[in-house]
Amino acid sequence: MAYSVSIPPKCIVPGLGGAPALWTYSSVDVHTDVDGTDYFTNGTALGMKVGDFVLVAKTTATIGATMHVVTVATAGGAATVSAAILA
Repeated sequence: MAYSVSIPPKCIVPGLGGAPALWTYSSVDVHTDVDGTDYFTNGTALGMKVGDFVLVAKTTATIGATMHVVTVATAGGAATVSAAILA
């Protein structure tokens, strides 16, 4: 399933003083789909910035959660995330 602008991610902790923001997003998509280039087609318009964190909850089949980092925020409005490596 593809991203739908009618069910956007939500900023739950805004980035203050240059700190990254924290977003949540629920979807039936697996995390590797969410990592796709320009997945969040309106990410920049929503306020996503490079370095922001996105908690993604998968809501069907194998339910789980993954953390991602915004790696690209284009002037055209899209945002790309990559899986965060927790070490």
